[in-house]
Amino acid sequence: MRQEKRHYLGKHPWSGTGSELPQTSIREVARRAGVSVGTVSNVLNRPDLVAEATRNRVRAVIEELGFVRNESARRLRRGPERTAGEFGDQPRRAFGVVVEDLANPYASDVARGAEAALNASGHDALWLSSDYSAAKEKRSLKLLEEQRAGGVLIIPVDLTAHDIAGLRTAGLSVVLIDRNADDVCSAQVDHVAGGEIAAARLLAIGRERIAFVTGVPEPEPCVERRDGAARAIVGSGLPKPVTLIQDAMSPTAGRAAAARLLEMSPRPDGVFCANDLLAIGLINELGRLGVRVPEDIAVVGYDDIELAASAAVPLTTIRQPRRELGWEAAELAMAEVGEGRSHQHRQVVLRPELVIRESA
Repeated sequence: MRQEKRHYLGKHPWSGTGSELPQTSIREVARRAGVSVGTVSNVLNRPDLVAEATRNRVRAVIEELGFVRNESARRLRRGPERTAGEFGDQPRRAFGVVVEDLANPYASDVARGAEAALNASGHDALWLSSDYSAAKEKRSLKLLEEQRAGGVLIIPVDLTAHDIAGLRTAGLSVVLIDRNADDVCSAQVDHVAGGEIAAARLLAIGRERIAFVTGVPEPEPCVERRDGAARAIVGSGLPKPVTLIQDAMSPTAGRAAAARLLEMSPRPDGVFCANDLLAIGLINELGRLGVRVPEDIAVVGYDDIELAASAAVPLTTIRQPRRELGWEAAELAMAEVGEGRSHQHRQVVLRPELVIRESA
């Protein structure tokens, strides 16, 4: 197993836009990166064969140019009878992308990033939502087995080691998104660091009574954000933050949290929310109740969804490289299929970043 830590201080050209990658050619990518077409192919399909510096340079050009594979052109060149991918000898496959809630902007952005990477290598994505249901998650995985998908990229709800073994026996690669396990590939964000960054921002602007707002079901990454924030706050000499647990992680739950905060004595002067949806609802309700943000209560969210910048008070938040996360997960899934028995599980860890706006 190998862990790779990567910092995404910039975004893909398509991040946050919801649009498809603009068209360009693999030859243009190769020319701009100063490598051969074959090297670009290996970066897309077999990245372990390419030196890290070269791989990073090619990926940077792919991001800059917005490269995506042109399937129609491939069929015209090679004819409909050809089933191999354009950049390798793997047949065209469908990979399942299973997330907790496709209505959540975070999850849909992760799925879009995975789809972009799969399309660039000649494969397809099947989006599925578990809706936080273990039973629905298992039905989705069974469907992908029956459809003989190439692999599963999953933000799990109740995925067991037995489930993973069954998927592999059925011939599917398995990659966890935003979760960690020693015996499976994963692409995740360092949420402990994200929590520390959020708390550090509140501390930097002089807040001393900090609360953390989360909801149920509370995914593992949100627990890690809470732990990271607590570590930073306690490390500064302040008491451990109070945690408010709501019945959901939605704007409605955020509005309810605002009323609870105002009942507390002493009242918090800083709030870190487990996601942006909670934070946006919280800010809107505080404004309705006549509480000034950030003068009375500063608020930091997490995710940097599109709505964060257009909240009643533009939201300071921790930006997750969401589409990059999906892209990395897809690359891991394709590598596992291509490498077969020689495959070694890898864990890619991306670092989030602070986006400062008016709420803190």
